[in-house]
Amino acid sequence: MSTPKKKKRFTFLEARITSTLSVSLVLFILGIMAMLGILTNNLSVYVRENIGFSILLKDTASEQNIASLQQTLEDASYVKAAQFISKEEALKEVMIELGENPEEIIGVNPMQASIEVRLRADYANPDSITLIEQELLQHKSIDRIMFQKDLIQSVNDNMHTIGIILLALALVLMIISFVLISNTIRLTAYSQRFIIYTMKLVGATPAFIRRPFILSNIICGIIASIIAIIMLTGCISYVVNEFDNFYSLITTPMLLSVYGIVLILGILLTAISSFFAVNRYIGMKRDDLYYV
Repeated sequence: MSTPKKKKRFTFLEARITSTLSVSLVLFILGIMAMLGILTNNLSVYVRENIGFSILLKDTASEQNIASLQQTLEDASYVKAAQFISKEEALKEVMIELGENPEEIIGVNPMQASIEVRLRADYANPDSITLIEQELLQHKSIDRIMFQKDLIQSVNDNMHTIGIILLALALVLMIISFVLISNTIRLTAYSQRFIIYTMKLVGATPAFIRRPFILSNIICGIIASIIAIIMLTGCISYVVNEFDNFYSLITTPMLLSVYGIVLILGILLTAISSFFAVNRYIGMKRDDLYYV
């Protein structure tokens, strides 16, 4: 037959386990939100760096001028990549798309040599491209520059909107998470409310009373963070195995950032929640402890 002391010990242990698992689930959700935020940023950079423009070259442009132009582009701070496409290569691409050779119909190769430019993400916006266009058009070898201004603007607007939505969701989740973790830790503090009162009676200061509760909950927060990180790792492995395209977006630095965010949130949220939960019972009178 178990003694009341053992029963109380098991009850407290069960409360700790329940509290830790509850916190880990909340941190898991916050980790997913952090990952979505970083993924959205990486995806935004990836999309914008794959949007560029085409520089159509004059037929009279010499190889030396073209080489000079390409070198200028490759050295430019706004260019991620610049690829020269000759008239013959352009004709082959058109033949693949149309299924026939325009040169046989017209009698001459109608295509123009070009340089396909991919911009760095910071410069992939209509204003920057307009300035770049004005600068490049001064080069004698360039006939004209073609870029999809509406597409670039649309991509930037959509990414901005997605960023605002994710930020709003993150803030709401942070508030909900803090409330959930506070309530969970408050239950643990509730089971120890008479111990808190006894410590106060023997002259313990509020800081001295809070310290062991905060430290023990921080340890639970760290354990909960580790559990959440393990669950996140499992989800990431599943997504990467199912969708190969995500492999290039999910990098090691990104994973370390997400894991760090989860660990820091686990420590901060449990420490802050413990502080307020214990404070509530420190200020109560003995009779009030029976009715909370």
